[in-house]
Amino acid sequence: MIVLHVQKVAGISGSEAHLLQLLPALKSRGWDIRFLMLHEQEPGAWEFARALEAGGVPVDGIEMNTDVNPGTFVRVLSYLVNQRPTILHTHLVHADAYGQTAGTVAGVPVRLSTKHGFNEFREGRIFALGDRTIGALAHRQIAISRGLARYLSETEGFVEPDFEIVHYGIAAGPEPEPYAGAAPRFLCVGRLIPIKGHVVLLRAFREVVNARPDATLDIAGRGVLEHGLKDLARELGLNGSVRFLGHVSPVQRAVEDSLAVVVPSLGEGFGMVALEAMERARPVIAASIGGLDDLVRDGETGLLVQPGESESLAQAMLALAADPPLAVTMGREARRRAIERFPELRCTERTEEVYRHWLDVRSNGALEPGRLALPAPARNGHPLDSTKPR
Repeated sequence: MIVLHVQKVAGISGSEAHLLQLLPALKSRGWDIRFLMLHEQEPGAWEFARALEAGGVPVDGIEMNTDVNPGTFVRVLSYLVNQRPTILHTHLVHADAYGQTAGTVAGVPVRLSTKHGFNEFREGRIFALGDRTIGALAHRQIAISRGLARYLSETEGFVEPDFEIVHYGIAAGPEPEPYAGAAPRFLCVGRLIPIKGHVVLLRAFREVVNARPDATLDIAGRGVLEHGLKDLARELGLNGSVRFLGHVSPVQRAVEDSLAVVVPSLGEGFGMVALEAMERARPVIAASIGGLDDLVRDGETGLLVQPGESESLAQAMLALAADPPLAVTMGREARRRAIERFPELRCTERTEEVYRHWLDVRSNGALEPGRLALPAPARNGHPLDSTKPR
């Protein structure tokens, strides 16, 4: 019984990091996990493929040169017919569009779709209609946070209670040392794209530096806004206070070198960076939006602010800069919450619950897309471009 995951990959970000943890874990628990990677020959796609194969998960690739391509659909359909998966699990828009349509034509017995994040294009009427139509082909929709399910309900018209919620998980590392710097250092990690809120962060940090000239900010990540953000930092007179680190991997050392981690996103499906910071015992200053509301407890594990508001973000950063012992206390509570509430094992177990439920439904002959829910969970340049089965 093959469980085939499909996603378009350009590099390793939140959803890809999640799959690099989840899929080998499922494989080790006896599931025959395979991965079909849609790609545009990006170097980051091959980096992801190598990492996933190192975890024991076979990877095949299908190149796609445009978003809408009948040839890509034919290749995906041919692949599914040859592989004959029992469970098809798609991730993100391209995999949903090609995978769920081809999976329906190929008669894949169980079809699931995971939604991972906020996107500006989801708010358009045409896209919302198309996404709901494709979504109806899956037997179940999965969201990585209750906040994301709510967002998809409000923007696209999905029915919020119809989503299964499967949070990302994290493994507990060794106990980190408290921040020992004499001056407050903040860290922001994420792709340099508009929805991540870096412009708001830089404007807020200008106010922080006005009050605390010794404060510094590290920005880790790359993206289309890199040059523009560097120009904005210069315009704001932040050259000596802001460092652009580029891609940082692993991120744990940078987190430990900071007093707090800032997540100023204008939309966030889950907030893996926030969870990684919490596991390393650092408080999180985050926009109160999407999955970040599921993660951060305001005043206990960090501080929540209104998205897009530079003044409230600056005040939150200054509050922790003025009270390092409070930051340490919040960091300890953040680590406890991350380890107890979002362990890797729970993510794997919840995914297995979804699989077993729909396999049971299939065996009982009652498989109907989109309607049956799981019971509420208990509280407690690479040679892969081929459509041939391995």
